[in-house]
Amino acid sequence: MGAFVTSYKANKMSLVNERYHIEHKLGQGSFGVVFHGLDTKLNERVAVKLELKTGSLLAREAQVYKLLRHGVGFPKVRWFGQIMPFYDVIVMDLLGTNLGDLFNECGNRFSIKTVLMLADQMISRLEYLHNMNILHRDIKPENFVMGVGNTRNTLYLVDFGLSKTFRDVKTNQHMCFRDGKSLTGTARYASVNTHQGIEATRRDDLESVGYVLVYFLRGFLPWQGVARKQSKKHRYSVIGEMKRTIQLEELCDGCPQEFVEFLRYCRGLEFTERPDYARLRQMFRDLLRNLGCDYNYDYDWSGKVPLYS
Repeated sequence: MGAFVTSYKANKMSLVNERYHIEHKLGQGSFGVVFHGLDTKLNERVAVKLELKTGSLLAREAQVYKLLRHGVGFPKVRWFGQIMPFYDVIVMDLLGTNLGDLFNECGNRFSIKTVLMLADQMISRLEYLHNMNILHRDIKPENFVMGVGNTRNTLYLVDFGLSKTFRDVKTNQHMCFRDGKSLTGTARYASVNTHQGIEATRRDDLESVGYVLVYFLRGFLPWQGVARKQSKKHRYSVIGEMKRTIQLEELCDGCPQEFVEFLRYCRGLEFTERPDYARLRQMFRDLLRNLGCDYNYDYDWSGKVPLYS
């Protein structure tokens, strides 16, 4: 991919679909590269994501974004297609900085106020996603991104390459229980059931949110860095066992009791059960109010950290 990027930038065919100009690189993953771009017709900033067609998840991701286009907090796709014989391309609205980077910029700790405002939006994003019969399956700080400009206070959920539908659209039948599955997503934030090989469903996306929130409040999770020199299989097994056996009060040490209740609720859900998103949102909103904090979108990084590179 690196050689391709060099050659692609060097030639004069840097317009995607004769409209989107590729500029500097924003980031790079296992399969592809994300560029800052410009919509030359509308003179608007865009993000251009390129992936090798071999192993590319962009086609699936583009389909999911199309389904979510009317929801708040999901980027809009402007174009999806191929360039040259080997590359899939998706052009989307340019967003701001992801929560992982903002967390680092804020000294690896968020205030309770910021965490609760983020929790409210995270739950809402998952509710909309799940109402569209879609699971994310890779909830982590880097997949939550702040908007820019008029949407700078809005939290976006991104990267649906590992997403999956959990209900048949025609029959409305929930997918069947399965076990013996390999872990999908990021081990640090994966649910206990996912570690145990059980098919992920709505409860697992929410449990992952719980781990993200605790990470933001405490600055770490107990299983970070364990068995780092061991095989991936062994490391995942150790992390899963730590999650399964740790007392939630210990995991959430120093956090308000509501975070214990959130994780306990998520872990108690049945495979096909619909979470009570409104209840979870209200629990955190009540906590925010009881702490004397205003829900005014004054995040820890507000006015301090540029929201895009």
